[in-house]
Amino acid sequence: MLTGGCFCGAIRYEADGAPFRETNCHCSICRRTTGAPFLSMFSVRSIEFRITKGQATRFNSTAKSVRSFCPRCGTQLTGEHADFPEEIGITTASLDDPNLVPPRVNIHTGSRLEWVVPDGLPEYWGGSRQE
Repeated sequence: MLTGGCFCGAIRYEADGAPFRETNCHCSICRRTTGAPFLSMFSVRSIEFRITKGQATRFNSTAKSVRSFCPRCGTQLTGEHADFPEEIGITTASLDDPNLVPPRVNIHTGSRLEWVVPDGLPEYWGGSRQE
């Protein structure tokens, strides 16, 4: 069981499924919505995720993507994409123990900030792997 929540504690969640798509995303949308140089996230099946305390605010960051965050402290918690309706992305750093789900790949590295040093994980420019 993975547990987590927002910075202020107003929202708590749990996920009991096996994580997949353990990713560092370097796209400009993830950077702007988090205020960070990249976003670490992973997915679980939607039916394996539940909010156990509070209610997140949702907003469309693109025509196909919806993100949720705490309306009190602003912590980004989840992301959902219309092309993957049966999964939900969870921000890794919102876990109580982010070390439980380390990233396995970097995506959208064509947008990576110049001062972010490659970490040796496989890299994907966008949808295809960089060699």
